[in-house]
Amino acid sequence: MRLAILSREPRSYSTQRLKVAAIEAGHQVRILDTLRFAIDLSGDVPDLHYSGRQLSDYDAVLPRIGASITYFGTAVVRQFEQMDVYTPNSSAGIRNSRDKLAAHQILSRHKIGMPATTFVRDRADIMAAIERVGGAPVVIKLLEGTQGVGVMLAPDSTVASAIIETLHATKQNVLVQEFVEESRGRDVRALVVGDQVIGAMRRSSGGTDFRSNLHLGGKSEVYDLPEEFKEAALRSAQIMGLRVAGVDMLESRRGPLVMEVNSSPGLKGIEGATGLDIARSIIDFVDNQVAFPELDVRQRLSVSTAYGVAELLVREDGAFVGNSIHDSGLEERDIRVLTVHRGTSVIPNPRHHFELEVNDRLLCFGKLEEMRSMIPARRSRPKPRRITEDRESE
Repeated sequence: MRLAILSREPRSYSTQRLKVAAIEAGHQVRILDTLRFAIDLSGDVPDLHYSGRQLSDYDAVLPRIGASITYFGTAVVRQFEQMDVYTPNSSAGIRNSRDKLAAHQILSRHKIGMPATTFVRDRADIMAAIERVGGAPVVIKLLEGTQGVGVMLAPDSTVASAIIETLHATKQNVLVQEFVEESRGRDVRALVVGDQVIGAMRRSSGGTDFRSNLHLGGKSEVYDLPEEFKEAALRSAQIMGLRVAGVDMLESRRGPLVMEVNSSPGLKGIEGATGLDIARSIIDFVDNQVAFPELDVRQRLSVSTAYGVAELLVREDGAFVGNSIHDSGLEERDIRVLTVHRGTSVIPNPRHHFELEVNDRLLCFGKLEEMRSMIPARRSRPKPRRITEDRESE
């Protein structure tokens, strides 16, 4: 395999570990500075130039895109995608995971547990936003912050409001987030590669700081991840379109709460805590995907305009629950179930007697009109609370 690692820090621990792991596995590898690329759209096919010359052919690219170059970096990854070069992390996945607001919006749609979060811009909405996340103390996060920088804990509503107003005045975008007291100064990172969590660590602050980032002096230790944490990590990475990711979670009384999905997770802390060769696991996964790539049949498979592929959800109030595929009536409607996704498990070619459960996702091939009729209507939004007369008159 010919592999390109995109990195602006060729001597960093993570980049060097990936390079060494690739060489030890017998692959050809080169570290390329992301900002040295030129995207060529002038020809008949997509192309890239590097350092003024046409880029050589690569089988795969492993992006390590820094926060400061997200826009250009994801554009380069997107060009590799157009050139059919495999990347474990899609350009869209990197972009969405880097934007804290976008990531929370996407994950919330899929019922991923997260700390209560809100985003406002108008000064008049700040106090109401603080109350919506449970009141003070609250966590205030800059959307552009990384490695714990730009994360503040406001002890009361007055201080929180003042901080938010000040940040807004300097053209900063901020999230207001619930403070989970029982996880103060502690969080969990799970390292996802493909469909597995290959390692996990618990990070804790070195003192009284409520943040646990290793860059801020935090400590790490190996952590035996409970099953519900594994499922939350895997689903979050999959939803974001990332096959290699670090998923940060809080240990709360109501279960795992996902804080962030990192598309370029550092390897030093988790390799040191677990003693595992995480870099080699990533390289082996990329190599396997190059040798036997996954196909998105929803895009590639098409027989006629009347037939196609769609994903159906088994709803709690639906007729499928508790029925086998044979008894569900799908086959009578000329619909064949190709794969069942249940939590983090994938069941290919399920048999006729396979019993369906709530929240199973069925990848089906069949008549498009029949499948469209089975997709539920859009969820209705809750009715807004009645506004007082004083508010209406403002």
